Amino acid sequence: MTEASGSERLPNGQDLAEAMAEGVRAHDLDRAHVFHSWSAQAALKPMTVLAAQGSYVWDGDGNRLLDFSSQMVNTNIGHQHPKVVAAIAEQAAKLCTVAPAHVNAARSEAARLIAERTPGDLNRVFFTNGGADAVEHAVRMARLHTGRYKVLARYRSYHGGTDTAVNLTGDPRRWPNDYGTSGVVHFNGPFLYRSSFHSDNEEQETQRALEHLERLIQMENPLSFAALILESVPGTAGIMVPPPGYMKGVREICDRYGIVFIADEVMAGFGRTGKWFAIQHFDVVPDLITFAKGVTSGYVPLGGVAINESIAKTFADRPYPGGLTYSGHPLATGCAVATINAMEGEGMVSNAARIGSDVLGPGLRELAAKHPSVGEVRGLGVFWAIELVSNQQTREPLAPYGGTSPAMGETLAACKANGLLPFANFNRIHAVPPCNVSDSEVADGLRMLDAALTVADSHTT
Repeated sequence: MTEASGSERLPNGQDLAEAMAEGVRAHDLDRAHVFHSWSAQAALKPMTVLAAQGSYVWDGDGNRLLDFSSQMVNTNIGHQHPKVVAAIAEQAAKLCTVAPAHVNAARSEAARLIAERTPGDLNRVFFTNGGADAVEHAVRMARLHTGRYKVLARYRSYHGGTDTAVNLTGDPRRWPNDYGTSGVVHFNGPFLYRSSFHSDNEEQETQRALEHLERLIQMENPLSFAALILESVPGTAGIMVPPPGYMKGVREICDRYGIVFIADEVMAGFGRTGKWFAIQHFDVVPDLITFAKGVTSGYVPLGGVAINESIAKTFADRPYPGGLTYSGHPLATGCAVATINAMEGEGMVSNAARIGSDVLGPGLRELAAKHPSVGEVRGLGVFWAIELVSNQQTREPLAPYGGTSPAMGETLAACKANGLLPFANFNRIHAVPPCNVSDSEVADGLRMLDAALTVADSHTT
């Protein structure tokens, strides 16, 4: 790890010693008063962040860390992009807030820019505060549009922490909240490395996963399903890129049974996979798209639902029974406008695609060939997972599903000691830097990962 620029000042100009003193106070207040998400409070040891710039953050000890997590996989344009920071200040000076019933220029322009980038006829945008409530409203729209109730969602997925969204989620975070009353039916999606279908290749995996899905629908009553929701590329659950033909097959099944197809792009959208929306890799047009995170690079909270014409017409003369005080908030949508324009003007989406195909992907595959702790690497753009195992032949994960292990803890500690801030879940490290990450920054990150993986190697058999 390296201290702040060697100048004893942080990139925001603040004196490092002063910032560290503030950080100590902030940490003490945090532990006294802040209740953290997804955590046992007594055991929590959160890292303090003093500053951030570009692809880097500075921790409470003044150490500079290469942010290969993009925080919650949302700082798609990196930290403190000057054009976006300026746009937020400009919007605050112009119009800080307005009720959602009123037109405001920032919301109108954000909706236009998003609609220009969505596939097909998804030309209407309902704005929310984040991804979970976007999912909540997408499901509500589908239920009202179809007059049906049940929703299909895959295992190994994450859709948010609110009631409907967490019940749609297909990982252990759902379990304490699931009383079997949400109308959700889960299915197994394609994941060749840990196939539920005993497949030998991608073609088999696609065929068997689609057969499984259709049989499930038939056994559960096709006329009972309002919607099917899929992350276009599952994120927190493991960045499992769907095999060829799978998403088209899902679209055909939804059409056959009159089921609304919701593509969850909360994590995979806005350049993360090397396209504006990950669904565009598969030449498929869903009925609804949920988005958040990268639309503002996380600078101001914002989410939304992109809606096709058919579903929009359902509410042409029938009121839509839903809304939020901060729907289309000017600060958030003004930030979205600046973020999208910065991504477009600086070629960040194409950079993410190139980094994935030419730098990050090849580099991760080299690490996989070198380290016995790496079972598989997979991904697109700047959206990659490193599956860590204790044995490559048995594919025994380095940490259990739904948990962690001393081996993972040591490996992640080695990442940070080497100057890398990773995103981790269960037995995986995710390499998810910003879309505007440079070749040299990726090379540095790969070098840091290489060193950390020797720790994981020591736990293999």
